[in-house]
Amino acid sequence: MRTQSPEPAAPEPAAPRKATPRTVVSWTLVALVGAAGWSVLALSRGEDVSAAWMVAAALGSYALAYRFYAKFIAYKVLRVDRTRATPAERLNNGMDFHPTDRRVLLGHHFAAIAGAGPLVGPVLAAQMGYLPGTIWIIVGVIFAGAVQDMVVLFFSTRRDGRSLGQMAREEIGPFGGAAALVAAFAIMIILLGVLALVIVNALAQSPWGTFSIAMTIPIALLMGFYLRVLRPGRVSEVSLIGVALLLLALVAGRWVAESSWAGTFTLAPATLVVWLVVYGFVASILPVWMLLAPRDYLSTFMKIGTIALLALGVVVALPTLRMDPVTDFASHGNGPVFAGSLFPFVFITIACGALSGFHALISSGTTPKMIQKETQIRMIGYGSMLMESSVAVMALVAACIIDPGLYFAMNAPAGVIGTTVQSASAAVGHMGYVISPEDLAAAARGVEEQTLLSRTGGAPTLAIGVSEIFSKVTGGGLRAFWYHFAIMFEALFILTALDAGTRVGRFMLQDMLGNVYRPFRNVSWKPGLVITSALVTGLWGYFLWVGVHEPLGGINQLFPIFGIANQLLAAVALAICTTLLVKSGRLKWAWITGIPLAWDATVTLTASWQKVFSSDPRVGFFQQRSVYQDGIDAGKVLPPAKTMDDMHTVVTNSTVDGVLSAVLALLIVIVILDAARVCVRHVRRPALSSLSEAPYVESKIVAPAGLIPTRAEKAEEAERDAVGAARD
Repeated sequence: MRTQSPEPAAPEPAAPRKATPRTVVSWTLVALVGAAGWSVLALSRGEDVSAAWMVAAALGSYALAYRFYAKFIAYKVLRVDRTRATPAERLNNGMDFHPTDRRVLLGHHFAAIAGAGPLVGPVLAAQMGYLPGTIWIIVGVIFAGAVQDMVVLFFSTRRDGRSLGQMAREEIGPFGGAAALVAAFAIMIILLGVLALVIVNALAQSPWGTFSIAMTIPIALLMGFYLRVLRPGRVSEVSLIGVALLLLALVAGRWVAESSWAGTFTLAPATLVVWLVVYGFVASILPVWMLLAPRDYLSTFMKIGTIALLALGVVVALPTLRMDPVTDFASHGNGPVFAGSLFPFVFITIACGALSGFHALISSGTTPKMIQKETQIRMIGYGSMLMESSVAVMALVAACIIDPGLYFAMNAPAGVIGTTVQSASAAVGHMGYVISPEDLAAAARGVEEQTLLSRTGGAPTLAIGVSEIFSKVTGGGLRAFWYHFAIMFEALFILTALDAGTRVGRFMLQDMLGNVYRPFRNVSWKPGLVITSALVTGLWGYFLWVGVHEPLGGINQLFPIFGIANQLLAAVALAICTTLLVKSGRLKWAWITGIPLAWDATVTLTASWQKVFSSDPRVGFFQQRSVYQDGIDAGKVLPPAKTMDDMHTVVTNSTVDGVLSAVLALLIVIVILDAARVCVRHVRRPALSSLSEAPYVESKIVAPAGLIPTRAEKAEEAERDAVGAARD
């Protein structure tokens, strides 16, 4: 239904709370803790700096942002309405639309958005030093990433859970909307392929991790049936059962790895590709209550618990940041982990930890179809993104407390450092860092690995940092346990984003096809969901297969395009949000998304230009293609390629990456320009504008806005229970 765009009516305001002296003192202390952390990080000049100051700066900033900035946006700008029924309540069908307890949904949303980016990106960006990454992760999430997630979730909830691309088509117009639909879907496929590649790198040849991850599927199915059939609404009970079974699976994984079953769960990368594609397909067609929501909720316990313990371990162990605040690679752009200067590539590489377009797909995919109340948007949208940013901070801490020589030996490809500890030691020495062959061998033995050289992708580096912190608290004898625990933790972290992302990709494709064949618009239409799920998993499975067999290293080659695509998608989301703010009568607040949009577009389009047109073959895809094609023409095999087939693979992949980068950048420019046209037209002639917002329906659901109900919310719940009891 399309309606004119009047100034939205404000919801019933909450009773203002008067600040008490205790509240003022509490928030002043929080501000001082954050300020102290920032001061130490920014003003250090060669002194040892504890990682605890990074944690203090992050937590102090997050608390202030959530309490004041997020609340201002939710209630003053968006004007969330607790009396308005959400799509989950109005369209409940038990398949995709299903009112979900806020605690379970928070777990699902956080698990779905927190994929590879906040773990891998900051680890790779540590090449530039700890300070640039820290600033962007914290400042970026407060003013850009969390704002985007919350605003997209709000507008999608008001539009029956419409996907990002479909909202663009309806609100911007057919031209810019078509560009947004194509760009969003193409970017989604790239993101899912790279997410899956990180899982393959983490689980390949690891029976412990593979078994533990596999066991989370039957555990989640049990939890889903427990909540749906056996004991509806008993979230606390099922949480205890799920956590106990998850811990048992973790312990049993080590038993399996040391037993005769180890071979069964020791899988080659190509085999893992097949299993991941099968899992993605099945997970995307099952009802949300059966596998997706309980599995994500289950994994959230492990994610949040591990990150909280890691932060506590930093405070207890007080490890020193051994990486420089800003390294020479930041200005020279010749880093061994990824090529390119600090601007724009540190922002592109960190990606999800500060601003992520992928989140906008979840916020306009599964979550708006499951949220109970509009008032929960602040906690789930803004709060989940702050949680993810804290993951990114801890990943950066883990990468920066280990020996820099070990860091570069682990993250540089074999073509740079060789395959022996002797060659790696020499190569790292040429970079300006010192680590002996004996130290490299000892580091591998300490975590019961044959080698740590060229373990690219970020996951092993994070695991080394985690084992370093935890072993200082629990003793060095558990270093190997903590390392393998962290590897499994990362795989679980990312897999939950993969299944939710596949489902969202299915929604997007159904929206696109629904413009041609109307039955596809019903996202729960079974023939449509099977066809689109198969297409989505097949497409990202192709990128996964390419990444596994990439001679230059799948992560090294694909993560830059992952970061660029992700940030380009964020530009689409922010452009749509800005347009909707303008069209819905909130012009004076359009800067809230407009400023992040301007920054993101500048950074990402600059990176796209360099990846397409740079004359440096380590940066520019087409220049890289030219170099390897010249090698083929001359009959030469250029390292790190080992055969002529590898040379042809590099040429093909570089061509595909270059074309994708150029096409995606062009599509995003079209979306931004068309969105600007719509905004200008609305300001000049508001009567020509219309909104596709669903009509108001009064909500019958009573549910708190946050994790802990307020006194008024408890009274409202008690009244509801009393009415229900009297009716029974």
